[in-house]
Amino acid sequence: MRKKIVAGNWKMNMNFQDAEDLMFEISDELTEKGSGETEVIVCPPAVYLEMSSDIAAENGFMVGAQNLSEWESGAYTGEISASMLHSMGISHCILGHSERRTYFGENDKVIAVKIDLALKNGIIPIYCCGEVLAERQAEKHFDVIRSQVGKALFHLGKEAVSQVIIAYEPVWAIGTGVTASAIAASLKYGGTSFYVNTAGGRLFVSFTNTGDTFKEVKLTGPAKLVFEGTIEI
Repeated sequence: MRKKIVAGNWKMNMNFQDAEDLMFEISDELTEKGSGETEVIVCPPAVYLEMSSDIAAENGFMVGAQNLSEWESGAYTGEISASMLHSMGISHCILGHSERRTYFGENDKVIAVKIDLALKNGIIPIYCCGEVLAERQAEKHFDVIRSQVGKALFHLGKEAVSQVIIAYEPVWAIGTGVTASAIAASLKYGGTSFYVNTAGGRLFVSFTNTGDTFKEVKLTGPAKLVFEGTIEI
């Protein structure tokens, strides 16, 4: 059975002192209660990564970044490269988040490049996918997820893809008070199935429709993706 993963993204919030206090609170809580078989990953703003990783290293949890650059190095003011994060001992990075897609215009091509750079530098991508409300209402949600996952991951080989963590969360369920139930997240369309059991902590993806050839992937967690080869569909 694969280990469960809990990853917290606190986005652009808190000043330094508040951030440090929160990291110590998380640390104390985990020291007192433990995390069992669950991997705990905290993703603070970039300016707090060093402080956070120092605290995490002594207390059995991990720190991830919220983003990395699509460029390896160079004259890109304000950008943070994958190699920089690696040199700081950062183990994970959130990529493909809906806010990056919406507010900063990141597309599937850019996200795929970032995933490649993360893996090249020994950083585990936490790849985000999910449809917006209009896409679900139009019953295009499966097509959206299939496109997102396919463009971001299906160019990877077995070893690389086995390192990826996939986080499925429909955009319409983020911060709205509307919860994507296990039933709502179970998608079936013709011969194609896309099953997400959020309540049970399992994610299974199988593309079996007629048309193209895709790689079949299975996920448990949200946990690491297991490559199963290619299937004719």
